[in-house]
Amino acid sequence: MKSYREAAGYTSYEHFAYDKNIGRAQYGKYERGTEDMRLSSLFKLLEALNISWEEFFEGK
Repeated sequence: MKSYREAAGYTSYEHFAYDKNIGRAQYGKYERGTEDMRLSSLFKLLEALNISWEEFFEGK
């Protein structure tokens, strides 16, 4: 998630989460891999990052 966020021009996960109306603490846990993500949260994050499912799962 971090590389996608940085590619979108956000150096701070907090700024990204704030701009996309995502809980900052929760997003930080997702990005660090310390908490499992629900499928609905993944949908929201991919939409916020403007990334397709295919791109995400191919790792591009």
